[in-house]
Amino acid sequence: MKIAILGTTWPFRGGLAAYNERLAREFIAQGHQVVIHTFSLQYPGFLFPGKTQLASWDKPSDLQIHEDVNSVNPFNWIKTGHRIRKGNPDLIVVKYWLPFMGPCFGTILRIAKRNGAKVVSILDNIIPHESRIGDRPFTNYFVGPVDAFIAQSRSVLADTEEFDKHKPRKLNPHPVFDNFGKGLSKEDACQYLGISSEDNYILFFGFIRDYKGLDLLLEALALRKVGSQDVKVIVAGEFYSNEEKYLNLIERLGIEESVILKTEFIADDEVRYYFSAADVIVQPYKSATQSGVTQIAYHFEKPMIVTNVGGLSEIVPHGVSGLICEPDSNSLATSIEQFFQGDQSRLIEGVKAEKKRFLWSTMVDSIIEMYNRAR
Repeated sequence: MKIAILGTTWPFRGGLAAYNERLAREFIAQGHQVVIHTFSLQYPGFLFPGKTQLASWDKPSDLQIHEDVNSVNPFNWIKTGHRIRKGNPDLIVVKYWLPFMGPCFGTILRIAKRNGAKVVSILDNIIPHESRIGDRPFTNYFVGPVDAFIAQSRSVLADTEEFDKHKPRKLNPHPVFDNFGKGLSKEDACQYLGISSEDNYILFFGFIRDYKGLDLLLEALALRKVGSQDVKVIVAGEFYSNEEKYLNLIERLGIEESVILKTEFIADDEVRYYFSAADVIVQPYKSATQSGVTQIAYHFEKPMIVTNVGGLSEIVPHGVSGLICEPDSNSLATSIEQFFQGDQSRLIEGVKAEKKRFLWSTMVDSIIEMYNRAR
């Protein structure tokens, strides 16, 4: 088939770009033709909470990428829609994660599909973690031209009912992020990061937003039952919320010696060092649908501790590939204590078994199934 992917890739960075590029490669490996239409402008600078949106590495030589989407220019949406239509794709695949993109994507898709292309959307979220004015009408507008949906968690699959009750839909979990290279020994990873390999490490990874519960993890670290385990937390990721709030909390709790702050964007080629240094990956989220961090952890075969919110417990079975706790510091501290006092090797074996559920080939099969059901 001729496939157009609409969404974030190089020259932008982050999980969305990594996902779309990996998906494109899987389509290509299965014999399909793929063209990607990514952004020339993704977010206006005043709306972007990080330091930069752009990747620091060269354009992938194996992918056909057009940087032609301006998220805030309606004239551009019309032009891009016609450009995709003239390419005459059979299938258009678009990830949806934020209502802000609803007007842009909705307009492009209405024009791009006029030759008969079918649109399949992979839904990270359909109801956002942090609500804003316009969320519902923007999402309604986006849903209009979509022919079928793939949700990556049961909670998102249920949420689609609020916007459409009739189009084909399917649950397919987020595949493993296997594009960050091979893992390495804890000793080598710690040497690269400049930390001691003798300590126990928890990794909190990814952009820091309030809903991700870093404050709960810091509070748990300060509790005696965790402090007695000689545990340190590596915070690896850029602040997308008030940095001072967390720095003040660390100081107030007196845990400065137990927190390692690597609070800048972690480039793709450095991700493996952080996961290889960690004993366990902790996602203390206060709300969630699904998360790419779990799928990086599966790739590096690291056990996880996640909170019982959204779809996290679907991806990390309790006592198999990790532990599930409630989204409060006491419950989190108890799970951390259980992990470091328990049989870590059993959980590692569970991770190795569970990761087989999350293949990119399975995601491609699901997309093609939805395409056929929508025809």
